Amino acid sequence: MRYSIASLAAQAFKGHRNWQPAWRNASPAEGYDVVIVGGGGHGLAAAYYLAKVHGITRVAVLEKGWIGGGNAGRNTTIIRSNYGLPGNEPFYEFSMKLWEGLEQDLNYNVMVSQRGIVNLFHSDAQRDAYARRGNAMILHGADAQLLDVDGVRRLAPFLDFENARFPIQGGLLQARAGTARHDAVVWGYARAASALGVDIIQNCEVTGFLTDTAGAVTGVETSHGTIRAGKVGLSVAGNSGRVAALAGLRLPIESHVLQAFVTEGLKPVVPGVITFGAGHFYISQSDKGGLVFGGDIDGYNSYAQRGNLPVVEDVCEGGMAVMPAIGRARLLRSWGGIMDMSMDGSPIIDHSPIGGLYLNSGWCYGGFKATPAAGYCLAHLLATDASHEVARAFALDRFRTGHLIDEKGAGAQPNLH
Repeated sequence: MRYSIASLAAQAFKGHRNWQPAWRNASPAEGYDVVIVGGGGHGLAAAYYLAKVHGITRVAVLEKGWIGGGNAGRNTTIIRSNYGLPGNEPFYEFSMKLWEGLEQDLNYNVMVSQRGIVNLFHSDAQRDAYARRGNAMILHGADAQLLDVDGVRRLAPFLDFENARFPIQGGLLQARAGTARHDAVVWGYARAASALGVDIIQNCEVTGFLTDTAGAVTGVETSHGTIRAGKVGLSVAGNSGRVAALAGLRLPIESHVLQAFVTEGLKPVVPGVITFGAGHFYISQSDKGGLVFGGDIDGYNSYAQRGNLPVVEDVCEGGMAVMPAIGRARLLRSWGGIMDMSMDGSPIIDHSPIGGLYLNSGWCYGGFKATPAAGYCLAHLLATDASHEVARAFALDRFRTGHLIDEKGAGAQPNLH
C-alpha cells in the first residue's frame, strides 16, 4: 500500500494529541532563596539537586533564550571519565556514575548509550601516557583497558591500519563511556526540577546585579524586572566572562568557538566513540545514522556560534588520516558552541570573591559529560557553602596559588614525542 506524505504525517502523529508541557513555564516571583542564571544542563541539574537532595525549592532558573537552545544543544553528546589527574578523575567518575542511574532518577529517557570510547595512540610515548592515564582511572574506580593494535582492529576494522601517516599502535578503551541525547538531558532535568517546585523562566536575560551596602549580591536585574535572591549561581557556559563582568568580576577564562559536524545518515559503522591521537579529531555515530565529529577550538576569542574554515579543514584532514572512508560521506551541517576555556583546561566550581555570587564555569571540552556532577556539586555549594569533595580542586584561587589541574580538558591532544 502506498501512502502520501500527508497520510504518513497523519499516521506519525496519530494518538499524539493533547500533550502537556514537560515543565511549567513560570513567571518570576519577587524573590527566591536561590536564583540560577543559565537554563542549560548544568543550571537545571543544579536546581533539581537543590530541590531533591537539599530540600531547597524556592529556586528560579533564568534562561535568556529557550531551554536547550544554548551549548546544551550544541555539543557532540559524549560522556566519559577517562581523565588522568587526581583533581579531575574523581569528579568525572562521579559524573559517570550519575549518568548510569540518571534515567531511573529522572524517570525520563535521556538515551544514555554506553558504547565505549577508544583513544588511539601512535607512538611509544603516547602509549606510555595512556597507560598512566588508564592506571589513574582504575585507581579512582573507573574502568580502563589498554589495547594493542589487534585489539583496536577488532573493535574498529574500518580505520586505516596499513597506509596511515601516523600508524595506529593501539588505544585506551573505556567501555562504560559513550553518548547521551543532549536535548533530552535538559528536558529531563527541567521536567524533574519543575515537578519539585522550581520555577523555570525562559526568555529572561540577566542585565545586572543587585548588591547591598557591603557589595554582596542580593538579586538580579533582568528583562522581566528585578528578582531578589539569597544566593545567585552563574552557570552560563561560554558567556560566563560576560555575565560575571556585570557584577564587576573578571574571570581567568576566555571564550572560544568549538565546531562540530554531522554527515548524512549511514548504516551502522562506528560502534562507539573514537579519538585520533595524532590530531584533534573524534567521531561517533548518532542514533539517526549521522557521523558526528569535531576537533579543536577556533584560535580566536568569539561569542559567535559559528566557526571558520581553517578548523573545518583541520578536522576533515584528521578524519581522513585515520578513517579515509569518511571522505565518501556527505556533510549535512555544522554548528558551533561557545566554550569557556580556563587557563589550565579545568573548570571552576566555587564561591566568587563577591558575597552571594557562586561560579560554575571554565568547562573547556568537558561541559556536557560533566552535566550531572556539575549540577550536583553546584547545588552542594549553594546549599552548604562548602565544596563537594570531588570538586574541591576546582577552586577559583588555584590560578593564584599555583595548584593548577593542567590537563587541557583531556581532549585528543597530540603527544608524539
